[in-house]
Amino acid sequence: MKYTVLLFSVFASLSFAGEIKSGGDTTTSKQGANAFSQPATNLPLSERIDFSVGNSFFRNPWVSAPASTDARDGLGPLFNTNGCQNCHIKDGRGHLPLAGDQNTVSLLIRLSIPAMTDAQKKQLILSGNIPEPTYGGQLQDFALPGEKPEGRIVVNFDYHTETFSDGHTVELRKPKITIDDLNYGAMHSETQMSARIAPPMIGLGLLESIPDATLLAIAEQQRKENKAISGRPNYVWDVVQEKTVIGRFGWKAGQPNLMQQNAAAFNGDLGLTSTLFSDENCSVAQDLCQRLPNGGQPEVTEKILNFVEFYSQHLAVPMRRNLADPLVQHGEVLFQEAGCASCHQSTIQTAERKDRPALSQQTIHPYTDLLLHDMGQGLADNRGEFLATGQEWRTAPLWGIGYTQEVNGHTEFLHDGRARTEMEAILWHGGEAKNSKEAVLGFNASQRAALIAFLKSL
Repeated sequence: MKYTVLLFSVFASLSFAGEIKSGGDTTTSKQGANAFSQPATNLPLSERIDFSVGNSFFRNPWVSAPASTDARDGLGPLFNTNGCQNCHIKDGRGHLPLAGDQNTVSLLIRLSIPAMTDAQKKQLILSGNIPEPTYGGQLQDFALPGEKPEGRIVVNFDYHTETFSDGHTVELRKPKITIDDLNYGAMHSETQMSARIAPPMIGLGLLESIPDATLLAIAEQQRKENKAISGRPNYVWDVVQEKTVIGRFGWKAGQPNLMQQNAAAFNGDLGLTSTLFSDENCSVAQDLCQRLPNGGQPEVTEKILNFVEFYSQHLAVPMRRNLADPLVQHGEVLFQEAGCASCHQSTIQTAERKDRPALSQQTIHPYTDLLLHDMGQGLADNRGEFLATGQEWRTAPLWGIGYTQEVNGHTEFLHDGRARTEMEAILWHGGEAKNSKEAVLGFNASQRAALIAFLKSL
């Protein structure tokens, strides 16, 4: 009997050995509060200086112009934060404000209006949606001293309960967002608002390195399996190439690559210009950008953009834990049986990248397909983004999810942080994932514990 148990343990260890390295050779063994802030393990020492320089521009605050710190001036005049790390806390997740807390840093509100005219419909090809005329594509709730922010974000919640087949109940909450103290006039009567918390930064360069052909093949396979799962890529505007390409980043896969994702965040979140986004983020109703000094043109130089791109590409994914635990292994079987793995793809190969050898040809375990899926009305923000509808979201990568509590001190998931646990996140799944949710609602207490143990092992 002892021999049989030992043999099973050996085979289990061998079977799961590859999956310990979620990010392939880039995977870090670092645990604890800084588990998301490590460079790719296979990054040569000669390139870690570039990683560190990029980290400094990501972590340290930007200041208003003019300033003696001229490499980091030009903040605002309207902004959401003065540093990237304030939202991506320890390179991890943002969160909703605590009850009674007015601090909404790491939460932002996307704004848009429906495309009505022919000109607006043509604009969708370039911008994905039509910004609200006065307040733009997102609300900036901070401003430079002496100036007025656009408004104040107020978060309340609606609640409802989901019941499992054995009678166990889970309370779910849904944020209700209102904007108070608008300082530049009323918003458009048909304004669409969508709350977003900052996602983790780990493994982004690996996701960027997945070939387009792989994503298209996954979408085709899902269609062939005919299990109500029908993921599709978002097609978005690449500013540099001046053409439409597959989107990968953002909650609706609205950005094509990390360079553009970073430049858009500098512009929208910090009010900083770059070669990709050269216009300051004031609308015609706001004269701050004309009145106040800027940090030069562009404020984020191409050199800084390159450093931040390199940093964001090479943040390592931490290794998986507890793979030999029978409870974790049972949870993985349940994850498969419930159909979760159709979208949360466990194993993918990155492309050959001569420009980024550390990311090249890596076998990774991201638990995403990077495709859009209809998640039902419960999760809908009713706001489109390029091809994504108001009910579609990109499959969120699950790697590193088990580290959320120790890195960020909370477990808030989904695009707006509504889910306070992994199980709450599961129970918000609808649309294409409805059958998977119904399967999970049939789990008993031991099965629920196994499924969560598996997720926490990632």
